[in-house]
Amino acid sequence: MSTQSSHLRLVADNGPHASVTPRAEPKEIIVAIPVLNEINHIEACVESLMQGDERLEEVRFVIADGGSTDGTRGLLDDMAERYPNLSWIDNPDRLQSAGVNAVAALAQHETILVRCDAHSIYPPGYITEVADALLRRRVASIVVPMDAVGEDCFQKANAWVVDTPLGSGGSAHRGGLESKYVDHGHHAGFDLSVFRAVGGYDPSFSHNEDAEYDTRVARFGGRIYLDAHIRLAYKPRATPWSLARQYFNYGKGRARTIRKHAIRPRPRQMFPVLNLLALVGCAALAPILSIWWVYPAFYASILLGASLYLAMKHRSICGLMAGPAAAIMHVSWALGLCRQVLKG
Repeated sequence: MSTQSSHLRLVADNGPHASVTPRAEPKEIIVAIPVLNEINHIEACVESLMQGDERLEEVRFVIADGGSTDGTRGLLDDMAERYPNLSWIDNPDRLQSAGVNAVAALAQHETILVRCDAHSIYPPGYITEVADALLRRRVASIVVPMDAVGEDCFQKANAWVVDTPLGSGGSAHRGGLESKYVDHGHHAGFDLSVFRAVGGYDPSFSHNEDAEYDTRVARFGGRIYLDAHIRLAYKPRATPWSLARQYFNYGKGRARTIRKHAIRPRPRQMFPVLNLLALVGCAALAPILSIWWVYPAFYASILLGASLYLAMKHRSICGLMAGPAAAIMHVSWALGLCRQVLKG
């Protein structure tokens, strides 16, 4: 039997009738937190991760700093003195993907890698819940749903629309309520043997490194499980410009993944591109023949309908910004993908 086939026996689902609920030993877990200029967030993030389970006192936390210049490094030194199980390392390549790889390379007796992001505040016991779920399901990766929440008006509208099919195209990890096997999701826990076998993250990816990794895991034969009982609240971008830049980079990253693996984009991934091409084409032809205004008017009506629906649902005028937020996501993502395809 091949090495890969032997490994796949280990990551196969143990079924719904398993009689033993595994608990991860703290020495089996290593936590990776990539950061860059996170002085305003990293302390609260780590404090939230340390709460909720006595096992966390023995879990190894490693922060990979990409060359922060805002005082983050001094704060990391202070935190390392307070938490004996926390340390930090340099991440000269700066990108999150490279930082997670660097932490994974430090693992010796650890068999589970949990990835966390400095901008998030985690529920109590998050680390051990992810590790336990990975053992219980015996899969290559555990992914979790993300519930968007906002503070100011545009951020609220962004949060409300991103967890809808109009905003996310129906991605299971965007506010999903059903636990199931998926082909992609928000990364939480990894079987380190699989992580090493497929080569970890591609360290050249600044965005979409998670989906690119999941593509290789699927080809390796590993399974990815979305655990809807372990949830994260996150704050989306608070300004139109920052949202546009985020989705432009998402589009670029998706294009790189498509080209690298020669995969066919899904319909929900093609919609923004086709929508952009249709809008540009109609805008060019409409001055000649007014019928070409039909599609832009149709698209605008969908955005307006989403805005009115979310404004009424949440009883807030902020919902009226949901349509424009969705349009920014669609157009920016499509522009990023098209630019990367043309750039090659």
